[in-house]
Amino acid sequence: MLKPLGDRLVIKAIEEKEETAGGFILAGASQDKTKKAQVLAVGEGIRSLNGDLIAPSVTEGETVLVDALAGVPVKEDGQDLLIIREADVLAVVK
Repeated sequence: MLKPLGDRLVIKAIEEKEETAGGFILAGASQDKTKKAQVLAVGEGIRSLNGDLIAPSVTEGETVLVDALAGVPVKEDGQDLLIIREADVLAVVK
């Protein structure tokens, strides 16, 4: 498994299929500007100007909402993952 550095996160996008009332699946036609993702790994955080470690506010296992264009795509163990900065997280889904 990848171990992110600093304030970076390793996430896996959650596939969401939209269906119409008739059962048709809308593939790609209604792409959102955001997407849901599962946090797989979290870095240790960043250092402040005086050297204190600021821990990330996101933890492993949480579901987050991120910008659809954010992150660097990587492939690990056959999975398509993204490495993003904590600042790219828009919200935590509860």
